[in-house]
Formats: sequence, C-alpha cells, structure tokens
Amino acid sequence: MAKITKRRQKLIIQAAEYMVSGGAYFWTGYLVFFVCDKGLHWNLWWAKLSANIVGWIINFLLQRYWVFRNPHLKGHMGQVTGRYAIITLVDFMLDYLIVFGLKQAGLTPYIGQFVSSGFFTFWNYFWYRFWVFPGSHKAKIKPRRRR
Repeated sequence: MAKITKRRQKLIIQAAEYMVSGGAYFWTGYLVFFVCDKGLHWNLWWAKLSANIVGWIINFLLQRYWVFRNPHLKGHMGQVTGRYAIITLVDFMLDYLIVFGLKQAGLTPYIGQFVSSGFFTFWNYFWYRFWVFPGSHKAKIKPRRRR
C-alpha cells in the first residue's frame, strides 16, 4: 500500500472539509428556497436570491475560517471578501440560468438545484483554493502600502 504524504493527507482533509461546508451551504439554501417558494410563494428569482444570500454567509465563514484557513490571509479581509463577492455573483448568475433552464425543460427547481450543485462542487473548489483563499501562494495577495 502506498504511503500517503503529508501534503496529500492535507488535501484529502481539505476536500472533506470543503464537502461538509458545501453541504451546509446547499442544505440551508435548499431549506430557505423551499420556505420562500412553497411557504411565501415567491417567484424563482427572489426565492433563489434569498436562499443564496443565507448560503453565501454560511459558506464564506466556513470556507475562510475552516476549509481554507491561512494565516497569510490575515489583514486581507477586504481583498478576500471582494474576490468571494465576484465569484459568488458569477456563481449566482450561472446557478440561476442552470435552474431556470432546467425548469423551462420541465424539471422541478428542486432537482435543478442538485444538478447545479454538482457543477459548482468542482467549479468553486478550484476558484476558492487558488484565487479567493490562496493557500501557500503568498505572492497572490500583496499587502497594501501605507501612505
């Protein structure tokens, strides 16, 4: 049996943490979507937006402080938050288009969210790991110069 290196072990643990935090984002968002859709009878746009806002808050906190924790990100909250906001806005538009498109094709938005989350599981891991919360890539986030 091949020995697992420390680096590989760290990546496996990080991937597991990412899946747990992604599950927290998905299921809280799914619940909020259900309440907004079935309980409050909101249209798809507002139900998805509300669900995503709740999910984004939970997701950011878990990703930043648990999954991709990095002491080099301390003092860069504005830059990290800005990057997270950019990828989140792109994600929301793609997610909405996927769920809306599947709804137009006759699939319920509840199943559409599962399809969409499959795509974003891989898409976001790449973006979070290498751009939003870069790990050992210290040069990617440069400290601001004081004037």
